[in-house]
Amino acid sequence: MVYVFLADGFEEIEALTPVDILRRGGVEVITVGVGKRNISGSHKICVSADIADSELKDLTNTEAAILPGGMPGTLNLEKCETVINAVKYCAENNLVIGAICAAPSVLGHLGLLDNRRAVCYPSFETELRGVIPCDDFVCRDGNIITAKGMGVSVDFGLELLAALKGAETAESVRNSIQCP
Repeated sequence: MVYVFLADGFEEIEALTPVDILRRGGVEVITVGVGKRNISGSHKICVSADIADSELKDLTNTEAAILPGGMPGTLNLEKCETVINAVKYCAENNLVIGAICAAPSVLGHLGLLDNRRAVCYPSFETELRGVIPCDDFVCRDGNIITAKGMGVSVDFGLELLAALKGAETAESVRNSIQCP
């Protein structure tokens, strides 16, 4: 199961594009609302999450945890114990962790980016403690995939799909959505 966490103030494109791409690739994705099911994005687009974080009790079937950026969404993600527990579970079990835009700062604060290549939205680079800078827009280092921002949401989603289902599946989805 792949969990995409949504908190009030999340960047809509950074969350929903990967959800769409992963589902097209046959990945079972559950959106998780922080504190409630109905979440308002940073551009006032309301999304009904599949479950609220209080409903996520068992992480044993987890394949990945994905954190979209946006403000104050990223700050709200970092305050949520369920989000932090899911990210830590993924880290401890070498499962995929994805974070885009401001959200890699959450991973940085947890020390998960120490001596790893990672990227984020430029104004958050100081929050990626111990990181090895990466010049790419989407950066994969082992099980952690980070991306700079909304403009690379499709590439972020495709990299997540490649990590979960393989490069061939990601390439097939890339072709089907007419992405160069």
